[in-house]
Amino acid sequence: MGKREILKLFRSLHRTRQQVFQNDSRALEAARLKINEEFRNNKDETSSERITELMKIGSDVEVILRTSVIQGIHVDANKILLVPRKEVLQDNMPFCDTPKQKP
Repeated sequence: MGKREILKLFRSLHRTRQQVFQNDSRALEAARLKINEEFRNNKDETSSERITELMKIGSDVEVILRTSVIQGIHVDANKILLVPRKEVLQDNMPFCDTPKQKP
Protein backbone atom coordinates (compact mmCIF):
# COMPACT_ATOMS: atom_id res chain seq x y z
CA MET A 1 0.00 0.00 0.00
CA GLY A 2 1.37 3.34 -1.02
CA LYS A 3 0.92 6.72 0.56
CA ARG A 4 -1.48 7.67 -2.24
CA GLU A 5 -3.93 4.89 -1.29
CA ILE A 6 -3.69 5.78 2.39
CA LEU A 7 -4.38 9.46 1.67
CA LYS A 8 -7.27 8.47 -0.61
CA LEU A 9 -8.85 6.44 2.22
CA PHE A 10 -8.28 9.29 4.69
CA ARG A 11 -10.07 11.74 2.39
CA SER A 12 -12.85 9.27 1.66
CA LEU A 13 -13.51 8.75 5.37
CA HIS A 14 -13.73 12.52 5.90
CA ARG A 15 -16.08 13.01 2.92
CA THR A 16 -18.31 10.21 4.21
CA ARG A 17 -18.22 11.72 7.71
CA GLN A 18 -19.41 15.05 6.31
CA GLN A 19 -22.31 13.41 4.48
CA VAL A 20 -23.39 11.03 7.24
CA PHE A 21 -23.26 13.53 10.10
CA GLN A 22 -24.38 16.60 8.13
CA ASN A 23 -25.89 19.30 10.37
CA ASP A 24 -24.70 17.53 13.56
CA SER A 25 -21.67 19.50 14.72
CA ARG A 26 -20.94 17.26 17.72
CA ALA A 27 -20.93 14.07 15.65
CA LEU A 28 -18.93 15.74 12.86
CA GLU A 29 -16.24 16.82 15.30
CA ALA A 30 -16.14 13.50 17.17
CA ALA A 31 -15.79 11.57 13.91
CA ARG A 32 -13.12 14.00 12.66
CA LEU A 33 -11.09 13.54 15.83
CA LYS A 34 -11.42 9.74 15.72
CA ILE A 35 -10.38 9.46 12.08
CA ASN A 36 -7.39 11.75 12.61
CA GLU A 37 -6.40 9.92 15.80
CA GLU A 38 -6.45 6.49 14.15
CA PHE A 39 -4.33 7.65 11.23
CA ARG A 40 -1.94 9.52 13.55
CA ASN A 41 -1.56 6.49 15.84
CA ASN A 42 -0.60 4.28 12.89
CA LYS A 43 1.48 6.73 10.82
CA ASP A 44 4.77 4.98 11.67
CA GLU A 45 3.56 1.47 10.79
CA THR A 46 6.02 -0.26 8.46
CA SER A 47 4.64 -3.80 8.21
CA SER A 48 2.94 -4.19 4.84
CA GLU A 49 0.63 -6.86 6.28
CA ARG A 50 -0.46 -4.58 9.11
CA ILE A 51 -0.92 -1.63 6.74
CA THR A 52 -3.08 -3.80 4.48
CA GLU A 53 -5.12 -4.88 7.51
CA LEU A 54 -5.58 -1.29 8.69
CA MET A 55 -6.60 -0.18 5.20
CA LYS A 56 -9.21 -2.95 5.08
CA ILE A 57 -10.59 -1.87 8.46
CA GLY A 58 -10.73 1.77 7.34
CA SER A 59 -12.46 0.82 4.11
CA ASP A 60 -14.98 -1.32 5.97
CA VAL A 61 -15.73 1.55 8.37
CA GLU A 62 -16.33 3.89 5.43
CA VAL A 63 -18.79 1.44 3.86
CA ILE A 64 -20.63 0.87 7.14
CA LEU A 65 -20.93 4.61 7.78
CA ARG A 66 -22.14 5.26 4.26
CA THR A 67 -24.65 2.40 4.05
CA SER A 68 -25.85 1.81 7.62
CA VAL A 69 -25.96 5.04 9.63
CA ILE A 70 -29.21 7.00 9.60
CA GLN A 71 -29.38 10.46 11.13
CA GLY A 72 -32.16 11.14 13.62
CA ILE A 73 -33.46 14.56 14.66
CA HIS A 74 -35.42 15.13 17.87
CA VAL A 75 -38.69 16.80 16.89
CA ASP A 76 -40.58 16.22 20.12
CA ALA A 77 -39.94 14.73 23.54
CA ASN A 78 -41.05 11.31 22.28
CA LYS A 79 -40.39 11.61 18.54
CA ILE A 80 -37.34 11.35 16.34
CA LEU A 81 -37.39 12.19 12.65
CA LEU A 82 -35.19 9.79 10.68
CA VAL A 83 -33.34 11.31 7.76
CA PRO A 84 -32.11 8.44 5.57
CA ARG A 85 -29.74 9.13 2.70
CA LYS A 86 -30.09 7.48 -0.69
CA GLU A 87 -27.23 5.10 0.13
CA VAL A 88 -29.07 3.50 3.06
CA LEU A 89 -32.33 2.96 1.22
CA GLN A 90 -32.61 -0.40 -0.46
CA ASP A 91 -35.06 -1.63 -3.02
CA ASN A 92 -37.86 -3.46 -1.31
CA MET A 93 -39.20 -6.53 -3.00
CA PRO A 94 -42.63 -7.63 -1.80
CA PHE A 95 -42.54 -10.97 -0.05
CA CYS A 96 -44.68 -13.69 -1.53
CA ASP A 97 -44.93 -16.86 0.54
CA THR A 98 -46.83 -18.80 -2.13
CA PRO A 99 -44.86 -20.02 -5.12
CA LYS A 100 -45.91 -18.81 -8.52
CA GLN A 101 -47.88 -21.31 -10.52
CA LYS A 102 -46.36 -22.51 -13.77
CA PRO A 103 -48.58 -21.73 -16.77
